[in-house]
Amino acid sequence: MSINAALLGQFILVLAIVMAVACYYLGKRKTNTPILVSVIGFISATVPPLALIFLMLLVLKNDIPSKQNT
Repeated sequence: MSINAALLGQFILVLAIVMAVACYYLGKRKTNTPILVSVIGFISATVPPLALIFLMLLVLKNDIPSKQNT
């Protein structure tokens, strides 16, 4: 069975978009720089195991304290 390069490219592009969105929403809760985290998640999707490890680390990171107006 051969690997179709177009299919592989489409898979990586879809994974990159999903990773960017997931990292942005997690980055808003867990970091002060959600756009940078989103860009790193997008770039890390070129190597899928690296992207999953990055996402796991982001999920396990503690939330930043929220600012509540009282």
